[in-house]
Amino acid sequence: MSNQILADLFLSLNIVVLERIDIGLFKITSKVPDWLRRFCSQELTVGMNMLIPQEEFAFLENFLFDAEEFWHNNSSGKLSSGLWIEKNLNGYEEQLEAYAICINYSKILLIELVRDKYQDKQNLIQIGRQQELNYQHLLKENQKKEVLINCIIHDIAGQLTAINCCLSLLEFESLTAKGKENLEIARKQSLKQEMLIRNILDAFSADVRSLETFVADIDTAPDILVAIQENLELFNSTFSLSNKQLQFVANTDITADWKVVGEQSRLDRIITNLVENAYRYSPPESTVTIGLQAEEESVLFTIDDEGAGVQPEMIENLFQKFSQGQNNSGRAGIGLYFCRMTIERWGGNIGYLPRQEGGSRFWFRLPRPRTGV
Repeated sequence: MSNQILADLFLSLNIVVLERIDIGLFKITSKVPDWLRRFCSQELTVGMNMLIPQEEFAFLENFLFDAEEFWHNNSSGKLSSGLWIEKNLNGYEEQLEAYAICINYSKILLIELVRDKYQDKQNLIQIGRQQELNYQHLLKENQKKEVLINCIIHDIAGQLTAINCCLSLLEFESLTAKGKENLEIARKQSLKQEMLIRNILDAFSADVRSLETFVADIDTAPDILVAIQENLELFNSTFSLSNKQLQFVANTDITADWKVVGEQSRLDRIITNLVENAYRYSPPESTVTIGLQAEEESVLFTIDDEGAGVQPEMIENLFQKFSQGQNNSGRAGIGLYFCRMTIERWGGNIGYLPRQEGGSRFWFRLPRPRTGV
């Protein structure tokens, strides 16, 4: 490449090439770009010497200390000053970057006008700031949501206390056998609601102390079959009123050992939550089926519905706090989060699968307890 082409190339790239003569003294070895003339009151030509730092290049004073060491060691590569801004003689800001390089023992200083690079950097900084603002906004929205949930739960708890009092008073009334049966179901549902309130409050607790206690000993471990049977009893009437059916897989061996690691009341709540989800998203005249599978070291629970299934874009966040179904169902999005948090604490896992025939399958797997743990 000829010297003329090199000169034109540096000029088109808005780069001035200076060769170090002495400390602070440089010779211009390239064509002088127009932007450099905007910084210097004297006439600049190829081959003339100029002093740096001058007042118009004050930023370079610190950079040249490092550049002197770089040149003294005849280092390879290049040393960059990074982007900086200087005001030209007209008072307008220009964006510049300097480089120190060594070529055949010549000490070269390049100064480049970098408008585009500076603008790209500013855009990246702006994007970063916007993302930080968005993140802070999401944090605040989540905080407000948590406060709202706590307030709602507090109000619900007050109303539930009054309901429990009314149910207690009904015990003294002359009820039919069917009425007593319905009263007992109502009381059990009320207890379930109290448990739900406690679970939600647990989910907002920073240390989640309530999830630390669980049973892994085979003699006292919870029985998942018992939890399923209780849910069948509690929800059968609810499903029937909506022309839906809740059933247990017929060929399940109910005489087998179905104990799992966990805590009975919270295991009940997990299954209740999954049954409630299946009920909400099941159309009339459809069936929800609960299944159990015995594995060597664990038990697999499944619940299948015949609803529309979960939208693909929602699956990833399905078990996160405040995640909701496609129609939101008026829920706070805390149930599946609580299920995941609890099951994982017990050493199990939970997930979702779309069914080929349509609908959803939610499942969780819990380890079996061991003797003498």
